[in-house]
Amino acid sequence: MAKDKKGPSLEGHVSGQSNEPMSKPAHSLSSQAVIEETKANADDGLTTAEAKSRLEKFGRNDLGDAPGVQPVKILLRQVANAMTLVLVMAMAVSFGIKSWIEAGVIAAVIALNITVGFFQEFQAEKTMDSLRSLSSPTAMAVRDGDTVSVPTAEIVPGDMVEMKTGDTIPADVRLVEAVNFETDEALLTGESLPVRKETEETYPEDTGPGDRLNVAYSSSTVTKGRARGIVFATGMYTEIGTIASALRQKQSKRRPVKRKEDGRAGPHRYAQAYALTGFDAVGRFLGVNVGTPLQKKLSRLAILLFGIAVVCAIIVLGANEFSGAQEVVIYAVATGLSMIPASLIVVLTITMAAGTKRMVERHVIVRNLKSLEALGAVTDICSDKTGTLTQGKMVAKKAWIPCLGTYSVGTSNEPFNPTLGDMSFMEKQPRDIDFVQLDEKEGVVDAHELMKHNDEHLLAYMNVASLANLANVHKNPEGEWHARGDPTEIAIQVFASRFDWNRLKLSGGEKPAWHQVAEFPFDSDVKKMSVIFRENETNTNWVFTKGAVERVIYSCTSVAWNKGEGYIPMTDKFRNEVLANMESLAKLGLRVLGLASKTYTDEIDEKNAGEMDRSLIENDLVFRGLVGLYDPPRPESAPSVRQCHEAGIKVHMLTGDHPGTARAIALEVGILPSRMNEVPKDVAESMVMTASQFDKLSDDQIDALPTLPLVVARCAPNTKVRMIEALHRRKAFCAMTGDGVNDSPSLKRADVGIAMGQAGSDVAKDASDIVLTDDNFASILNAVEEGRRMFDNIQKFILHLLAENIAQACTLLIGLAFKDSRGLSVFPLAPVEILWVIMITSGMPDMGLGFEIAAPDILTRPPQNLERGVFTLEVMVDMLVYGLWVAALCLGAFTLVLYGFGDGDLGINCNDVYTDACDTVFRARATCFACLTWFALFLAWEMVNMRRSFFRMQPKSKKYFTQWMYDVWRNKFLFWAIIAGFVTIFPTLYIPVINHIVFKHEGISWEWGVVFVAATLFFAGVEFWKFCKRVFFRRRARKSLGSLPADDIEARVFGNYFSGSPQGESSPSTQSEAGNEKATGQ
Repeated sequence: MAKDKKGPSLEGHVSGQSNEPMSKPAHSLSSQAVIEETKANADDGLTTAEAKSRLEKFGRNDLGDAPGVQPVKILLRQVANAMTLVLVMAMAVSFGIKSWIEAGVIAAVIALNITVGFFQEFQAEKTMDSLRSLSSPTAMAVRDGDTVSVPTAEIVPGDMVEMKTGDTIPADVRLVEAVNFETDEALLTGESLPVRKETEETYPEDTGPGDRLNVAYSSSTVTKGRARGIVFATGMYTEIGTIASALRQKQSKRRPVKRKEDGRAGPHRYAQAYALTGFDAVGRFLGVNVGTPLQKKLSRLAILLFGIAVVCAIIVLGANEFSGAQEVVIYAVATGLSMIPASLIVVLTITMAAGTKRMVERHVIVRNLKSLEALGAVTDICSDKTGTLTQGKMVAKKAWIPCLGTYSVGTSNEPFNPTLGDMSFMEKQPRDIDFVQLDEKEGVVDAHELMKHNDEHLLAYMNVASLANLANVHKNPEGEWHARGDPTEIAIQVFASRFDWNRLKLSGGEKPAWHQVAEFPFDSDVKKMSVIFRENETNTNWVFTKGAVERVIYSCTSVAWNKGEGYIPMTDKFRNEVLANMESLAKLGLRVLGLASKTYTDEIDEKNAGEMDRSLIENDLVFRGLVGLYDPPRPESAPSVRQCHEAGIKVHMLTGDHPGTARAIALEVGILPSRMNEVPKDVAESMVMTASQFDKLSDDQIDALPTLPLVVARCAPNTKVRMIEALHRRKAFCAMTGDGVNDSPSLKRADVGIAMGQAGSDVAKDASDIVLTDDNFASILNAVEEGRRMFDNIQKFILHLLAENIAQACTLLIGLAFKDSRGLSVFPLAPVEILWVIMITSGMPDMGLGFEIAAPDILTRPPQNLERGVFTLEVMVDMLVYGLWVAALCLGAFTLVLYGFGDGDLGINCNDVYTDACDTVFRARATCFACLTWFALFLAWEMVNMRRSFFRMQPKSKKYFTQWMYDVWRNKFLFWAIIAGFVTIFPTLYIPVINHIVFKHEGISWEWGVVFVAATLFFAGVEFWKFCKRVFFRRRARKSLGSLPADDIEARVFGNYFSGSPQGESSPSTQSEAGNEKATGQ
C-alpha cells in the first residue's frame, strides 16, 4: 500500500527506535542485535524483492509531503474576509430591493476580487511547493550481494549501506564497521566540529542524540573515513523526521478550561472556554487576531469602516424619514459603499505577489506573503554564524614557525582556492604583532618562491601540514578547486598548497616522493593524529604529528627557536612561549593546532603498522610551529552588518562556537563595537554571553540586563527560543536566520524566519517564512529593502484609497441637503459611479503605487513603528485633508452646474430615471463624477512622495520645469494606469444607455471648463498642504537630529553604551521620526 499522505503516526515513537519498535533503541543494542531485529543480512544485504516489499510497508524515505497547494483553502481565504463580506451584504441588499444593475456591478466587483486574489495566491503557493530537498539523491546499498546505487527515497529499514567521505547519510544507521569515520552533525545538533563514530560501544536508552557515537544520522555528512551500517529508521522516524513532525503539529485552537487546584471546574468555566474559543474563531475568520500587524490593522479597519458605513446608511435613511423607496435605500447602500475600499484586497494581494516575484530575482523566496511587509518592521536579526555570516569553511589564517616568523593569509571568497588571497610574512612572533593595525598588503611574499630557497624549517613545517593530513584538495579540468575531507584538514591542506606542497603532489603519481607507512587517527584522549611516511629518495621514515597545542608541546623535546642556532632542548620556558603565542592567535578567533615531526629509525612492519604503540611514536618530537584556523566571514558580511546598523536593525549572533571565536568574528563583522574597551564591564558582559550563562538567568533577570546579548556562544536550540522571547518582551520585531534543524524552533517562533536554500535542511525551510537561495547574509538586506519598499507603497495606496473614500462619503452625506420636490435626497454621485472610482479609476493607479521603486534613503532610516503601522498621525491627517478638499471641490462643481449655470431644478425620481427635467441633475452629477475621477488620478501621482512637491520630486534636479515629466514616466505602470483612467471616463459619459441607465449621468460639454478649474484648485490645495508639511518637518528634524552623530555609525548604534557618552538611547519611534524627517523633510 502507498504511504498515507498524512504521513506516519509518531505517537509513542521513542528517539532511536526503528519504524517497527525493537527491544531497545538502536544505540542501546549491539550491531549484531540490530541486524537480527531488523531481519537484515550483514553480508549480502536485502534482496530486491524484500526491499520492494519493505518500501511498500514503511513508505518512502523522506520527511513526508507538506500539505502542498490547497485551492479550496486559498479560495476560502479570499471569500472569508471582512472586506468581501461587506460587499456581499451590499449586494444582497441591492438584490433585495431589486436594484439589479447596482447588484450586478457589486457582484462583478466581488468576483474580480476573489478571482484575482485566488490566482495570485495560487501562483505564490505553487512557487513555494517546489522548495523541498535535503538528502543526497542516491545512496550505496548492498542488495543481492552487490553494492548498488539506490535513490535515497527508496532506502528501507534493514538495508546495509556503505558510506565514505563526502556522502550524505541516507537514513538513521546503526554502524557495523567504521574506519576513521567522522560525521558533521551540525544540521542536527549545532555542533560545528565533526563527531568521531565507533561501533562496539552501546549506550543507555536515555542517551541524547549527540552522544550516540554508534549511530549515524540521516542528512548528516561524512567528513572523514568510511563505514558500513544497518538502516534502522527512515523518513519521519529518523531524528530529523521526529523534529520535523513536532514542528508540523498545529497548536490547539480550543481555549483551555480554567480549573481549580484539585482539577475540578464549574459549568461557568466550560461556558467561558467555549465562548472564548468562539470569539477566537470569529476573530480568525475576520482576520483581526491573525497575521502581521498590518494585516490585523487592515482587518480591524474593515470592521470599523463597516460600522461607519452602517452609520452613514442610517443617516441617509434618517434624512429621508426612513422612506422605504428604492432610490432612498440604494442611496443608503451607495453611501455605505463609499466608505469601503473595495479594491484594497486586490491591490494588496497583487502588490505583495509582485513583490514576491521581484524578491526571487534578488535571491530571496517568500514562503508566505505576510512576511514580505513584515520585513519592513524588523528591528533585530538573530543570525547563526556558520554558513550565514561566515563561509562555513575552515581557513588557515596564520602560521608561525619559531625560527622564521609569522605568515598571514589575506581575505578570499574561495576557501578551497590556494591561488587567491595575499600571503604576507613578518619576522616576529604572533604575540609581538598588533594584528588589528596590521596592513594585509605589508610584507606580501610569493609562497612558491619561498619554497625554492629550500629552507629546512619551512620544508619541515610544510611536510607536517601536507602529509599529516587526509584531505584532498585538487583542481578539476574546468579550473575549479574542490576539496573533500575534514574541514580542519582541508584548511591546512589548502595552506600547504599555497606553497605548492600539496599532498597529491608529494605522495601521488607514478614515482611519488613520499610513501605512507602507517596512520594513527585523531584520538580524543591524546588529542593528536600522526602518520608515518617514508621519503623514497633517502629511504628515511618520518613521523608527522598535529594536534592540540598543549598536548603536542609536551611530546616535543627540541625546537629550532632562533634562526641559525640549530635545535635546542624544548624547556618549560619555550613551552610557555608557545602557549602565549597560541593565546594571541586564539584571541583572533582562531582554532590553533601544533605541528611536530621527527625521523623514525626503528624497523616498521607495514602490514601491522596500525598495531604499533603510538605513545612510542608520538614522543621525542621536534616542534615545528603553530597553525591558526578560522571560519572566515563572507566578504560581504561586514558591510551588510553595517548597513543593518544604518537601517536601525540590531544584529545578534547565536552560534555553537567557542566564546573567543564568536567574539572575534562578531568584532570582525561589526556586530560588536570596535571600542569594546570603552564599554562598562556590566554592559560588556551582557553583550557577550555563553548559552549556559544566559540559560541560568530567569526571564526577569534577562529583562533587567542593560542590553540583550549581541553574541551568544555555545548556543542550544532552547537558548535561541528564549532569546526570541526576550526580544518580544522588549517589543522588538525579530527575524531569525539559520540553516540547521537546531535552528528550526526559533525560526518558527521568530516574527520572520529566514532559512538557507542551499545549506538549509527541509525542516528549517518548513519552519521559515522566507528562504535565501544564495545563503548570503547580504541577501537579507535585499529582503529588508523590499519589505520597506512594500511598507511605504502600501502606506501610499491606502492613503490614496481612504482619502477617496472620505471624499465620496462626505460628498454623499453633505449631498443629502439636495432634495427634490418629494423631499427625497438626490445623490451627487450614483452607486455605480462610486464603484467605478473605487475599483477602476483607483484600483489600477493603486497597483501602480505598489510598484514604485524604493526610495534612495530606504536603508538609512530606522524600521517602521509596529504599534502605529501604516496609520501614522501624518497619514491620518493627510487622509482627512485630502478627502475633505476633494469633497469640497466635487460638491462645489455639482452646485455650480446645478445652481450657478443651471436652473436649480432637482426634478422627480432623478436618482433612477433620466428625463428632460432631470437633465441638469444628470449633467451636474457627470461633472461631479469627472472631477472625482480626475482628482483620484492626480492624487495617485501626488502620493508618489507624500511630502515633496509633485513638480519637484528630485530637489537637486536642474530641470526646474520639466522634471515632473520624467518622474511620471519613470513608473510606466502608474503612468498608463492614469492615462487609462482618463480615457475610460469618456465611454461612461457619452455612450447611450450606459450613461443614463447604468451611471445615471449625462454627457457634458461646457462643464469641462468647471472640471479644469477644479483640477487647478485641487493641485494648488495639495501642493500648499505639502509645503506646510515640509516646513513643519524641517523644523522638527533640526531638533530631533541635533544630537545624533551624522557619519559615525558605531557611535550612533553603540554610543549610549560607551563610558562618558553624552547621548542616551533614543526610542525606536524617535529614531524613526528623525530618520523619516531627515529623508523626506526637504
